[in-house]
Amino acid sequence: MGAVKTKRMPRAVREQQMLDAAVRTFGQRGYMAASMDEIAELAGVSKPLVYLYLNSKEDLFTACIRREGKALTQAVRDGVRSGPTADRQLWDGLQAFFAHTAEHPDGWSILHLQARTHGEPFAAEVAAMREELVAFVTHLIVVAARAALPQALGCARAGRDPRAPDLPEREVAGLAEALVGAAESLAAWANATPGVTARQAAATLMNFAWAGLGNLMEGRPWSPPVTAD
Repeated sequence: MGAVKTKRMPRAVREQQMLDAAVRTFGQRGYMAASMDEIAELAGVSKPLVYLYLNSKEDLFTACIRREGKALTQAVRDGVRSGPTADRQLWDGLQAFFAHTAEHPDGWSILHLQARTHGEPFAAEVAAMREELVAFVTHLIVVAARAALPQALGCARAGRDPRAPDLPEREVAGLAEALVGAAESLAAWANATPGVTARQAAATLMNFAWAGLGNLMEGRPWSPPVTAD
């Protein structure tokens, strides 16, 4: 084992240094296989100092989940600018999501794989982060529907088929859940597939999702075939 560094630095900086080491270790080795000795050595501190700052392995892992989850949701929010068209906002949000998960594969591994399989407290932390993302995507879909309504009214005044969007609240919620779920699976695939860029992953999901969303916004939903009872 290498020599442990003892240079003094502010507590907040030292704690982030420990979290960086923990995210890397948990993300690459998994929660069960990761050891506090390994994390302390990677952080350049003593193991007792890790326990002093972050109490236990469980608390350290929880802190990693919270930090990485907050960073991901903030990246998506920052990526979406107000003003552009609805499809551009969704595109910007998807690009931000896939860029962040590609740039932080260890953090994404913690959120998508590790936290969900090692107990309810960890899974609950990820569920809270996911709910925030779903709520944000729900907002984007609602904005898209509202943007389509004036176009439909303009068509009606011009004597054309208005096709005004009519999206029930439950349907909007389902669309948001489906889109976030697809993004999560695609990010895991993209990170494991050499040569797939964040832009390519975002374009794949955009092509898959927006064709359907675009039809909904224009009042052309797909309907199941009518079958005899």
